[in-house]
Amino acid sequence: MADLIAQLNETTAFIRKQYPHEPVAGIVLGSGLGDFASQIEIEKELDYRDIPHFPTSTVEGHKGKLIFGKLSGKRVVAMAGRFHFYEGYSVEAITFPIRLMKFLGIKVLLLSNAAGGVNPAHKVGDLMIINDHISFGTLNPLIGKNIEQLGPRFPDMSEPYSKSLIAKAKAIANKQQIPVHEGVYFVVTGPTFETKAEYKMIHLLGADAVGMSTVQENIVAVHMGLPVFAISVITDLGIGHQETITHEEVLRAAKNAEPKLSILFKELIAEI
Repeated sequence: MADLIAQLNETTAFIRKQYPHEPVAGIVLGSGLGDFASQIEIEKELDYRDIPHFPTSTVEGHKGKLIFGKLSGKRVVAMAGRFHFYEGYSVEAITFPIRLMKFLGIKVLLLSNAAGGVNPAHKVGDLMIINDHISFGTLNPLIGKNIEQLGPRFPDMSEPYSKSLIAKAKAIANKQQIPVHEGVYFVVTGPTFETKAEYKMIHLLGADAVGMSTVQENIVAVHMGLPVFAISVITDLGIGHQETITHEEVLRAAKNAEPKLSILFKELIAEI
């Protein structure tokens, strides 16, 4: 595990030679949401394959670039394409970029994803601010020897998503007349979409949406003391509405909802 610190230091040094500025916010763009990157005044782009110790994205709808630039007058770093457990990556590889962004200096982390709606009130294209999650459906990224330099052995998870950032986002949504839900995200490994019985179970357990990402990223961010804001685009409906789901439909729904998410992220970063 000591190697992880060495790898983070090496990758940080590599990036700072390419881009000397310190970003204030890190952004992770989920499936079909890569077009948000066009909102950034880009100062530097790095392909994942060119970054030391970085995995490469294998999923359609994930571009595979680390983008540095300005958004709402603030310097940010954005991942256009994330990594998933179902791609065969270790949890250390999945969460390496989050730890790296902290090493690069970010003060807040914004996460986005495409998710299945299990709350009957949800419609395709809705936005759901994540206020909590249920993480039993995937491997905890902190299993193994703890590195005190990164965070405590037993991190408190009573506020995994920043209440102050949620309040700011809700105020922005209200001002911009963007309808938003708020709810609990349930993580699964994928890559299969859920069965009808699984959707029913997830709903009964108290979740409002289900997806294959975000939670492991959130856990390592909380471990390092990073405030997190996360939002789901509801791209399909798992409770009694749809017979089948395809990844193409998910990408299309996410792309259609992306302008609303862009407004929220831009305004939120302006207030950091």
